[in-house]
Amino acid sequence: MTQLLLEPLSHPFMVDAMILASLIGVICAMLSCFLILKGWSLMGDAVSHAVFPGIVIAYIVGLPLALGAFLAGFLCAGATGWIKANSRIKEDAVMGIVFTGMFALGLVLFTKINTDLHLNHILTGNLLGIESGTRIQAMIVAGVVLVVLVLKERDLLLYCFDPNHARSIGLPVTLLHYLLLAILAATIVASLQAVGIILTIAMLIIPGSTAYLLTDRFRWMMFYAITSAVLSCVLGVYFSYFLDGSSGALIVLFQTAFFLLAMLFGPKFGIVWGQGLLKAQTLAAAP
Repeated sequence: MTQLLLEPLSHPFMVDAMILASLIGVICAMLSCFLILKGWSLMGDAVSHAVFPGIVIAYIVGLPLALGAFLAGFLCAGATGWIKANSRIKEDAVMGIVFTGMFALGLVLFTKINTDLHLNHILTGNLLGIESGTRIQAMIVAGVVLVVLVLKERDLLLYCFDPNHARSIGLPVTLLHYLLLAILAATIVASLQAVGIILTIAMLIIPGSTAYLLTDRFRWMMFYAITSAVLSCVLGVYFSYFLDGSSGALIVLFQTAFFLLAMLFGPKFGIVWGQGLLKAQTLAAAP
């Protein structure tokens, strides 16, 4: 029995997948906390879809796919901001217009090219079969994003929480705005070839949302988000070996399960324990 349970760990490709997924999970979880505080969850959705035409065009002209994805993602974010500033349309509607338009463009281009490159993996991910060069590229991008997030954590936190105060104390708010967009685009580039565009969206939203239900302190929020993301990545890859299922999908299922547990049984904001604790405190304070 023990040998059977340890069997996935005896395969190097499984261990490599766990390591890569965990690294991606860490940066997605950290960024997720900033996006939740900023109210930019839909921005992650928009940029994730919008990178697809950039990938296809990069393949057609012979550029690195990651470069095409990054440029397309940054173009989507910039176009969203420009349209919002120059029209009456609200930001959520603008995001929907821009990312669906760009995603549709990517699908049209994709159907018109003949290639032996499995671009379908960009949509659904191929964590267990990812090539060595692509894995190294994803790890380098993830490492750069991680360093930037750590170094600029305080400035980005203040910008997300109160941009007016950040501006009043002399922080370059516009620069921080585009830095956060660049980090988001780079994170998606690092994630999409492993877990795919669709599941990257979940990894950018669920860990931060889960942590937000457990605490109101940012450092603890970051800790809970990273912990739930890494556990989900390891468990998702591990059980994909026995279930012969998509590792990316299983990762998101575990993240969803952690979110539901936090929503129901969170010690402070959970529906079951949180409300029960609040009632008990109210009764204890009553004369």
